[in-house]
Amino acid sequence: MKLQNLLLFFVLILFTQCTTEKATDTQIDKIQVAVFDGHGGAQTCIWEAVAAVKLDADMNVRTITTADIANNVLDSLDAIIIPGGGGSRQYLNLGNENLQRIKDFIARGGGAVGICAGAYLFSNTPEYSCMQLNGAQAIDIEHDNRGHGIAKFTLTEEGKKLFPEVAERDTLFVMYYEGPVFIPAESDSIRYETLAIMESDVHEEGNAPKNMTNNKPFFITNQYGKGRVFSCIAHPEATPGMMWMIPRMVRWTLDKPIKEYAENVVNPNIFNKEILMSVNDLKQESGYFKTFLYGTADEKIAALDWLQSKHSWDAKRWIQGLLFDGDTKVRVRAAQYITDAHYLHYLPDMRVAYQTEKDETAKTQLKEQLDKLEALLP
Repeated sequence: MKLQNLLLFFVLILFTQCTTEKATDTQIDKIQVAVFDGHGGAQTCIWEAVAAVKLDADMNVRTITTADIANNVLDSLDAIIIPGGGGSRQYLNLGNENLQRIKDFIARGGGAVGICAGAYLFSNTPEYSCMQLNGAQAIDIEHDNRGHGIAKFTLTEEGKKLFPEVAERDTLFVMYYEGPVFIPAESDSIRYETLAIMESDVHEEGNAPKNMTNNKPFFITNQYGKGRVFSCIAHPEATPGMMWMIPRMVRWTLDKPIKEYAENVVNPNIFNKEILMSVNDLKQESGYFKTFLYGTADEKIAALDWLQSKHSWDAKRWIQGLLFDGDTKVRVRAAQYITDAHYLHYLPDMRVAYQTEKDETAKTQLKEQLDKLEALLP
């Protein structure tokens, strides 16, 4: 009997080791991607970049800090994403040695995607703290607060090759938020290729000059040593139906084949027009913060309707708590908002809101929204 128990013990150990090794091998086989999480990176931009990468079943994603980079985490990665926020603050947070580690990582064959502020950081802009990685120079930087909203863009022939799912569309739309206006950097040996062109003229919020953003690069790519750099001045990761563009960009930096994504993930029909926030819109948007604090249920729902129609940038940070509002109608409407926005970072809150809901009708409605949100993940 003791011999049988001993044999069973060894079989269990062997099974556990094989299972662990299989799982580990599966993880190792995946593309290892990291999103930089440091001072200067906007929290929502970090969350959304992570969520976008998760849409690709062949990728593992994590966040990394300056300490991780200094501790050689790049040796275990295939690609790094620098998210939106403030490029100069990210530069300061990284420090010279870590900046050089990133450049060496790319030069050895690593991939790098810069989104908005990340693209700024990659540029070669005089009198701006940047890494000289993409051959572009940002202009009119004194009007960086030029505005935001759903902006329109077009793909070049090279862009259509990378994004064939939308190659037949004349115009596409994604969230833009005060991204850099690029021109080729003078005397830079790096030459970038334009994959998409900005068509919107964004200038109202910061009293910026007209006709500065339109007809400028929207997506640019370049080689850096043995590696590749993709610079994106806008925010596909913050745009439902277009988030898949981020893992596709990562694939380009690593010269990986195109992977198809599900129809509920690739949905350019969600936005089919330009929605730029005006100064009056911003005032109205700001007022809804107080509505969420002190308004009635009907007022909160009306506010959510308006904010969703404008695809409000700030509202995504306000609506998390509305999943646990005292009114069932508000809870359900907040869940619908989160689902329609494809805001995967709030998936844990959605699950708990459903689990703790006591109203049976509301519980059914929450489950419907939860299922739609979970269905985005592979």
